[in-house]
Amino acid sequence: MIRTRQLLTRIVGVVALVFAAQSGVSAATTSAATTTPAPTPATTRLTQPAAAAANRPNIVFVLTDDMSSNLLPYMPEVRKLQSRGMTFSDYVVSNSLCCPSRSSIFTGRYPHNTGVLGNDGPNGGFDAFHNNGQERNTFATALRAKGYRTAMMGKYLNGYDPTATVDRQRPYVPPGWSQWDVVGGGYQGYNYKVAHNHRIEPHGDKTKDYLTDVLSRKGQSFIKKSAAANKPFLLEVALFTPHGPSTPARRDKHDFPGLTAPRGPAFDKLPTDAPPWLARQHKLTQREKNTIDKKFRKRAQSLQAVDKMVGKLRETLTRAGVADDTYVVFSSDNGFHLGEYRLKAGKQTAFDTDVRVPLVIAGPGVAAGRTSNAQVSNIDFAPTFQKIGGAAVSSQVDGHSLLPLLDGGSDTGWRTANLIEHRHAEKSPDDPDNHGGESISPPNYQAMRTDSYTYVEYASGAKEYYDLRTDPDELHNTAGRLSNARLADLHDALTRLKNCRGDGCWSAGHP
Repeated sequence: MIRTRQLLTRIVGVVALVFAAQSGVSAATTSAATTTPAPTPATTRLTQPAAAAANRPNIVFVLTDDMSSNLLPYMPEVRKLQSRGMTFSDYVVSNSLCCPSRSSIFTGRYPHNTGVLGNDGPNGGFDAFHNNGQERNTFATALRAKGYRTAMMGKYLNGYDPTATVDRQRPYVPPGWSQWDVVGGGYQGYNYKVAHNHRIEPHGDKTKDYLTDVLSRKGQSFIKKSAAANKPFLLEVALFTPHGPSTPARRDKHDFPGLTAPRGPAFDKLPTDAPPWLARQHKLTQREKNTIDKKFRKRAQSLQAVDKMVGKLRETLTRAGVADDTYVVFSSDNGFHLGEYRLKAGKQTAFDTDVRVPLVIAGPGVAAGRTSNAQVSNIDFAPTFQKIGGAAVSSQVDGHSLLPLLDGGSDTGWRTANLIEHRHAEKSPDDPDNHGGESISPPNYQAMRTDSYTYVEYASGAKEYYDLRTDPDELHNTAGRLSNARLADLHDALTRLKNCRGDGCWSAGHP
C-alpha cells in the first residue's frame, strides 16, 4: 500500500522517465535517487522495471550475526546507507540469542509466543519453530501471497540442515519462499553446502567459495531477475558473520593491523551490586585481553565482505532501475560483548552491548541522514514488511509497523518499553554460540528496557535496575535502593509485557 506522498513522488518520477525517453536525455539527469548516490552514466541503465516497481516497493534485508554497534565505524558502505536513510539509535532485540531473535524477526512475535526460547532442544532451534507452526505465518508467506518474489539466502535458523531435513529426501523449503539458498553450518566461511531450492550445491575452499561473496552474487542475480520480470520482491540475505570464528575473506585477513577492542568504561569492570552469576567473574588477564583484541580484529575483518556486499546490492538496484522503489534494511540478530563486565566472548545478557544493535533503513520517503530514538524492536520487522507490501497484519502479531516513523512522523505515542527474554541453557558442544566455551548463559530472566532504564528480574529473585540517563554504561545496579512501591510498579509492568500476546503487547509496551 503506497502512501499518498510516495505515490505523488513516483508519478513525478515516471513522468520524468517518459520525458527523458522522448527527449533522449539520460535518466540519470532526470530522476533523483533517494537511496543511493547519483550514478555515473557508465553504471546507469534505464529499464522498464523502474516504472513497474512503483506499484509496490521492494525490500532488501541484510541481517548480520552477532554484530555489535561498535563495529559500524569499520563499514563505510553501511555508513553511506545511514546518510541516505534513518538510523534507529534505540533498537533492541527481544532475545540476545540467534534463533529466538530470528524467530521474532520472521513472525513479529515475542519468544514467549513463538515458543522458540533457545538454539536447540525441545524449545529451541529450527525444530521448535517448525513444530510450533510458526513458518505458516511469516512476512515471507504474507508477501508471497501478495505476488512478491521472495528469496531467503544464508543462515535460516539454528539446527536447519540442508542434507537432513523434514522429508529426508531433499532439502526442505519452508512456505513463503520462491527462492531458497540456505546454508546449514556456514560459520567457517568455506566448505559448506547450500540448499538451492530442492537441491544441494556443495562449495569448497577456493577463494570464489567464500560464503559472503557467494551470497552477494546470488542476491544481485535475484534482484536483476525480479526487476526484469516486473515483479515486486523481498530479498533477505542473512550472514554468518561476524559470528565466531569470524573468518574473513582472504583479501581482508590482513586489514586493520594492530586494531584492539574498545576499552570503554564497562571493559573489565563489574557493576556495583552485580547479580550473583556476574559477581563471580574474575578480572581479565592480559592473555585474555590479547585474545579479545584478536577476536575484535577478526570480527572487523570478516565484516569487510559484508560491507562490500551492501554496496554491490545497492549498485545492482540502481542499475536495474528499482533503487527509488526499494527499502534497504541493515541490522543484526543480536549484539555481542567482548570484555565488558569482565565477560569474554558472548551475548545473552540484558546489557545494551547484547540487546541494542544497529538498525538502518533507507527507502521511499525516508528522510536522509535522520536518527530516531523510538523504542523499536525486532518484533517490528514483520509488520513493517507486510505493510510495505500491502498485506494485512494479524492481530496475533506483537510488533508494530515502523512506516509511520519512516515517513517522518513523530515518535509520540510509540511504545516506551521493550521486552527482553532469556532462557538459561546448559553448554552444548554442538552449539556454535558457546564461542569456544567462553560464552556464559545467565539464569532465566525477563527484562524491560526503556529510553531511561533497564529493569531485570531473574527467576532466582535477583534484580537489576540501571538508570540509563545517569549511568549509560550500566555500571551501577540501583535495584536495592528503589522503594517497594517503585519495585511493585516495575514488576507489574514487566509481568504485563512477558504475558502479552498480539495487539495487547502494544498497550503493555506503554508502562
